[in-house]
Amino acid sequence: MSDAAVIARTLMNGTRGLAGAVLIIDDEAEIRESLQTLLEMEGFAVETAHTGEAGLRRIGEHPFDLILLDLALPGRDGMEILTEIRAHETRLPVIMITAYGTVENAVRAMQSGAANFVTKPWDNEKLLADIRAAVGWRRAEEENIQLKRALKQRYNFENIVGKSEPMLKIFDLVAQVANSRSTVLLQGESGTGKEVIAKALHLNSPRHDRPFVPVNTGSMPTDLLESTLFGHVKGAFTSAIASKKGLFEMADRGTLFLDEIATMGIDTQAKILRVLQDRRFMHLGGVQEVQVDVRIIAATNVDLRQAVRDGRFREDLFYRLNVITIELPPLRQRREDIPLLVDFFLKKYAEENDRPARHVTPEALRPLLSYSWPGNVRELENVIERAVVLSSGAEIGIDLLPDHLLGRGSIFTLHDPPANASLFEIVEDVERRIITDMLEKCNWNQTEAAEHFKVPLSTLNQKIRRLNIEIKKKTRG
Repeated sequence: MSDAAVIARTLMNGTRGLAGAVLIIDDEAEIRESLQTLLEMEGFAVETAHTGEAGLRRIGEHPFDLILLDLALPGRDGMEILTEIRAHETRLPVIMITAYGTVENAVRAMQSGAANFVTKPWDNEKLLADIRAAVGWRRAEEENIQLKRALKQRYNFENIVGKSEPMLKIFDLVAQVANSRSTVLLQGESGTGKEVIAKALHLNSPRHDRPFVPVNTGSMPTDLLESTLFGHVKGAFTSAIASKKGLFEMADRGTLFLDEIATMGIDTQAKILRVLQDRRFMHLGGVQEVQVDVRIIAATNVDLRQAVRDGRFREDLFYRLNVITIELPPLRQRREDIPLLVDFFLKKYAEENDRPARHVTPEALRPLLSYSWPGNVRELENVIERAVVLSSGAEIGIDLLPDHLLGRGSIFTLHDPPANASLFEIVEDVERRIITDMLEKCNWNQTEAAEHFKVPLSTLNQKIRRLNIEIKKKTRG
């Protein structure tokens, strides 16, 4: 059995077999008994406490997946107990239950970190749905923490999140090939995390203390790319006022990550092929050979075999790159990883924006799970970052999700074509408006827009020039 599978099985065996462990804190015996009966019939393990102090002692003695907490308790009220729970158990979900269902109480409870607020008498089905959702998130968080800890102990996979079968296979493959010096080709749609996997390969290799040097080969013209990769001598071209080392030399004894390698010109491909074969190259304008020890990791979001057939990519370079290939699955093929990724990005952007912990409501989780995610993990990350920044409380609801996730409109806004236009002019006008609309959404960042369109940057730039689209200055940093 693979190491990643052992880790996954260990985690599964460690989870509780029941639906979850719930503590009910309420001073009314009838309420406690009613809730206990309801939950035990649904497979939950239930304990009860009649005061807040007794409840706090239970929490200190046993692990729980959820607390049902009455607002009006004798002695210390529910808000005070909630504050103390939050001081020691930041991730433990608490649902407040009260007969006094005012807006003010609900706002206070949510601001204090309650997962939900339920009024008496409650609807059994809705309450159970809220409890299952909160327990599910609690277990997903615990599983994510344990999985990351286990993967960190076995591998240096700190920023890779996943428990799906495709991701476990990738973990194993990365672990197997990281120690070699073999070239690795990463294939997958834009936004699937190719650079993250490349970094994991580097960090788990004997080269981990040497440079990891990434370069987006599709983001610059051929002359600039070759100068960037191989360096140049003084006077090699008009602006070469001094000699300069290239990225191959900077990555010596380390790893060079060539992203979007399919966009590289044929002449540059020939030079890359020679480095892979001989570990030698010459500076632009130079006559002396430079020898380097660099591991190459290449990445592409296109079918290189088809590119070879089309004459856009050298066949000999393809076979040099295709020593070990890792296929990264799109997010729609690993939907079981979405709750873990959501949790990971919630924590990341709450910390980056100095916000308290956030959680997603069950209603908001449903479209996140069902959406097709054409932009993959990167698109999910952007959606969660946006929601965290726009949220005013601990709860992220469906109102904080973009309209296109909810089926309310399209990413693009199309307009009526010009009057008396030919079909060619209509198509050109629609294409111009779509590209302009995406550029505006990406703050005029062509690289980001190209990733959303899933095309090479060079292709997008050609269309921008052909359609005479004026590129505006960025409006934010």
